[in-house]
Amino acid sequence: MNPYIGHDSQIWSVEEHRLVGGKGDGMRPLEISSGTGVHLTVSLDRAADISRLRFRGINMGYFSPCGYVGPAYYDRREDHFLKSFTAGFLTTCGLESAGVPCEDGGEQVPMHGSIANVPAEYYRWEEEDGEIVVHAQMRDEVIFGRKLKLIREIRVSLTEASFTICDRIVNEGDRTEPIELLYHMNMGYPLLDEDSIVEVSSEQVRPRNAHAAEDLENWMHMEKPQAGYEERCYYHECKKEGRASICQPKLGIGLEIRFDPKKLDCFTEWKMMGVRDYVLGLECGNCYPDGRDVMRRDGRLKFLEPGKTLTYHVKVRLLEK
Repeated sequence: MNPYIGHDSQIWSVEEHRLVGGKGDGMRPLEISSGTGVHLTVSLDRAADISRLRFRGINMGYFSPCGYVGPAYYDRREDHFLKSFTAGFLTTCGLESAGVPCEDGGEQVPMHGSIANVPAEYYRWEEEDGEIVVHAQMRDEVIFGRKLKLIREIRVSLTEASFTICDRIVNEGDRTEPIELLYHMNMGYPLLDEDSIVEVSSEQVRPRNAHAAEDLENWMHMEKPQAGYEERCYYHECKKEGRASICQPKLGIGLEIRFDPKKLDCFTEWKMMGVRDYVLGLECGNCYPDGRDVMRRDGRLKFLEPGKTLTYHVKVRLLEK
């Protein structure tokens, strides 16, 4: 008990709101303020992803031109995912696929899968041992097909500027399922600009295509927004340590992402320096976004047997210098 305050929300708070108007009408953002300078928004109707992230009042993530889009507008055909790609700080890609749409195993799988457009059917939050803990559950299930459950915890520290995403994927069906998961974390202005310092703990970096190869030596250097910019993707192999960071020297802030490179063995850097489409993706995952068919061909596709569970942890630490 703190004798100086009448309510915990003077120090930290969790508030559920409703959006009104536009394609986000009716969506439930859960606003969390930790009292350590971290403010994040959990989008309960979009897989409990993190749509907003601010540190010391400064925006850290990227919000795409389409803004908030409710799951009712989701279209899984081809690349129509982009019409509802809010991006935000985190969009979870998976669970049946992550990356470009393709045909694999006799199934047409959509761009980045469908889990990011699944509302939490259940959620609760509590204060526990110096953390705000949000529990959410999403089902990715169809008749005659996959029956997967995503159980997510977001643990926001009340004592340091950090939070951790703890995910469990459970196969509740009767067949072995391919599993792709990509934590599509998106850095935006003013954290991101041409002066940002980007580091990844990779032993090897390879370009996704010939266009990216043309500027491979500058994968860590950001640029000013450019009209007509074509995205460049770089694939990082992190063997010993899973870590990526971005710092903004002009503002004295940054963030660091830590993950287990044995479980999340594919790290993608999405460098998109376009006008208004100005974003840097720092994306740990168990796959690269080339399509599930390519991952199967390369022997890197992961599978989950009936009754089994996969567990992943990603920690984000906010930095002040």
